[in-house]
Amino acid sequence: MNVILRRHRNRKNGKLDGIPASPKSKKNKGKRFSSSSYHSSSAAQEFLQLPLFKDTPVGERNDLFLKKLQQCCIVFDFSSTNPDNKGIEQKRSTLNELIDYVSNNNGVIFEQVYPESIKLLQSNAVRCLPPIEDNREDFDVDEDEPNYEPNWPHLQLVYEYFLRLLESPDFQPSVCKRYCDQKFVLQIMTLFNSEDPRERDLLKTMLHRIYGKFLGFRAFIRKNINYIFLRFVFENEPFNGIAEFLEILGSIINGFAVPLKQEHKHFLARVLIPLHKPRLMSMYHAQLAYCIVQFVEKDASLTESIILGILKFWPKTNSPKEVMLLGEIEEILDIIEPGQFKKVIQPLFKMLARAVSSPQFQVAERALYFWNNEYIMSLIEEHNQEILPIMFPALYKISKEHWNQTIVALVYNVLKTFMEMNNVLFDELTLSYKAERQKERRREIQREEAWDKVVKRADSTQNSTA
Repeated sequence: MNVILRRHRNRKNGKLDGIPASPKSKKNKGKRFSSSSYHSSSAAQEFLQLPLFKDTPVGERNDLFLKKLQQCCIVFDFSSTNPDNKGIEQKRSTLNELIDYVSNNNGVIFEQVYPESIKLLQSNAVRCLPPIEDNREDFDVDEDEPNYEPNWPHLQLVYEYFLRLLESPDFQPSVCKRYCDQKFVLQIMTLFNSEDPRERDLLKTMLHRIYGKFLGFRAFIRKNINYIFLRFVFENEPFNGIAEFLEILGSIINGFAVPLKQEHKHFLARVLIPLHKPRLMSMYHAQLAYCIVQFVEKDASLTESIILGILKFWPKTNSPKEVMLLGEIEEILDIIEPGQFKKVIQPLFKMLARAVSSPQFQVAERALYFWNNEYIMSLIEEHNQEILPIMFPALYKISKEHWNQTIVALVYNVLKTFMEMNNVLFDELTLSYKAERQKERRREIQREEAWDKVVKRADSTQNSTA
């Protein structure tokens, strides 16, 4: 809680845990910046050409290792009109050598390497990220290109080096923890807001390794992921790394012990399920659905609250989102227990009746595909007495009135399936539906006759006064 309050105060003061916040002005509102900004330009320093590890005596390699790490803290400006190409190439070569040295040698990691490696990552990666556009509904993940980081040729190698360090058999978390604190972890998590998907992908792997290596940071990482999610959902604060965080959480949830702790159930109800609310759900829905299914597999008793939670955020005018949620519901029904299915029949099939009645044919088609799933069909057949009365009016009306012939054909197949399941109930519902429609027609005729009488009386009154 103290960390969150401190972050909140720092945000008010224009900082985020030592990282200056991006300046906001009316002039820059809505503008997409092409690169990040670092604390200061260190490219003015000369990048010295140090000897190679293979050309250095074994006894001197530790000192050379530290010097190379310190040299690589120099940051070059790739977006400059006059870049230092020689220094850029020397740094690239040095970083590749560091990666190879840590990956292919044993016993080369000693205590002084940890603080210098953290300093290397902070110097090259921790920076002010460009502001995100407030209005991103038009952004297409598959077609629109994100803003790529100009410094990526060096930044990628820095991340690769740090990952090799974390994955090395010589890595000692107990020693590294003296130099790796919560502030450093928070800086790594802040970088998930980068627009470059390549950077977020490497950060995802890095944070996952940190979560696995440092037991003391696990609760802190989960808490801050929750904090970012809650701001994204309830404060409409844009964040680029939601999908990557959910992917990490998918692995974490998979490792939860059964029975689930109350903390994990609260996380599901208060954080994960509300993530179905934002308009930009398409950017992370696959990862979110995986997390939700993991909870259903871990604890079947959560199924009812999960389905009701998703139905609570069901869209009314967003067809692509509705199609995605129908797919997620089917994934849940694929593994639902029969006892849990019975609890959600009423709200679930009322929603499906509305979905199959949708004039948007993709929504109707996706809902009707539920009847192609063998396991779901077995559950429907077992509870057809309760489900058929809910679905029949919508299906019968669509079969007569829907504009899309593909949907009509699918509806006829569903009606045929219901008729084979329970012929007697199907005939009763058909007669009842037709009788109800006749009553509606009679009421409509009576309404029209009553209005005709009113019009005639008004006309006669007007003529008599004239």
